[in-house]
Amino acid sequence: MKFAFALPFACILTATCLLSARAAEENKDYMKASPEAIAKWQQMRFGMFIHWGPVSLKGTEIGWSRGAQIPIEEYDNLYKQFNPIKFNADQWVKIAKDAGMKYIVLTTKHHDGFCLFDTKQTDYNIMNSPFGRDVVKELAAACKKQGLAFGTYYSVCDWHHPDFPRGSPGGKSRKPNPNLDRYEQYLRKQVEELIRNYGPLVTLWFDVPQEFNAERGMGVVKWVRSLQPDIVINNRTGCAGDYDTPEQKIGIMQTGRPWETCMTICRQWAWKPNDNMKSLKECLQTLIKTAGGDGNLLFNVGPMPDGQIEARQVQRLKEMGEWLQKYGESVYGTRGGPFPRADWGGATYKGDTIYLHILDPNLETLKLPPIAKKIVGSSVLTGGTATVKQTAQSIEISVPKADRQQIDTIVVLKLDGPAAEAMK
Repeated sequence: MKFAFALPFACILTATCLLSARAAEENKDYMKASPEAIAKWQQMRFGMFIHWGPVSLKGTEIGWSRGAQIPIEEYDNLYKQFNPIKFNADQWVKIAKDAGMKYIVLTTKHHDGFCLFDTKQTDYNIMNSPFGRDVVKELAAACKKQGLAFGTYYSVCDWHHPDFPRGSPGGKSRKPNPNLDRYEQYLRKQVEELIRNYGPLVTLWFDVPQEFNAERGMGVVKWVRSLQPDIVINNRTGCAGDYDTPEQKIGIMQTGRPWETCMTICRQWAWKPNDNMKSLKECLQTLIKTAGGDGNLLFNVGPMPDGQIEARQVQRLKEMGEWLQKYGESVYGTRGGPFPRADWGGATYKGDTIYLHILDPNLETLKLPPIAKKIVGSSVLTGGTATVKQTAQSIEISVPKADRQQIDTIVVLKLDGPAAEAMK
């Protein structure tokens, strides 16, 4: 298997602008995305995660089943049979768009080292499969055409690459002659390809750093941001990055630092035949609770070996999109709060408006703590009426039983000032 080892891209500056460029660099904090970039990403709230590769032929978990359920040699040769002739990037993006998703993140390289893009660093990639098409290029173009942001997942660890110290199964074995410095150059060159050939990217979603410590991770983050300053980067390079990534669970309410829950629509990240799929209620309440905690939701699908997303998953996503078409104003562009998330549900807000997401249909009266703003109007976004009583001690909201929804009853409160200042 061929690997190319090249130094990262170096910017060549002319002598006349060298001093000013150095001064600008000294004032840049490459470790942090700009507040504007973070805010733009947060406002999207809902994205599609896609885990896909030759392993879909087996229906086992991507990366993790290498050397476990599937012998390493067999796993590494699956790409020679991988020919997803029904893959249609425009169709994938339309599915995401119909679901109300605002961005897509694709696994361009998982822990197994196989690349879904036309990389010049290794021949272990999609161009050498029977399919022979650049999946990342087609998906990035389809996102641009249909108005969705595009981001790339890239695994820091690589259990296939000879220079990464750990191998399969599950990163528990050791390679005979690893060279982590050389592997980092390989990683940097591939990430440069992703940014330059398929960007601009909304995010770089790294994963499982293993041997990458904080110092090495910080170096990668700074270098990535030098290539694309407005990119947002997650917390899995070995350092903190821009946002946290609670996995397969809804993150805690956290308004001081951005976060994004990553979760599967079924149970497995990669496609699995007859995998258990979440109900519409589970899917929507996951999104609602995430937004109420001030987080994003990156919701995963695993396409089938032929390149299609399962019809039942498409239908579930469409149902989510239909709900969001009606009530998306209470999710997109909002922040979590000002009330803390609780058993009853949670709240989102923007401007002078608070959206109360009451998830318990049996709750007769919702009691909330007092706020520093006056409620000047109220309505029920999901239909019906609500009685709202505000005193110096509390706020009480009652919705008649006939108007309570099984998934989410949304009561809208209009304030006499910014909702962000309501709890101050």
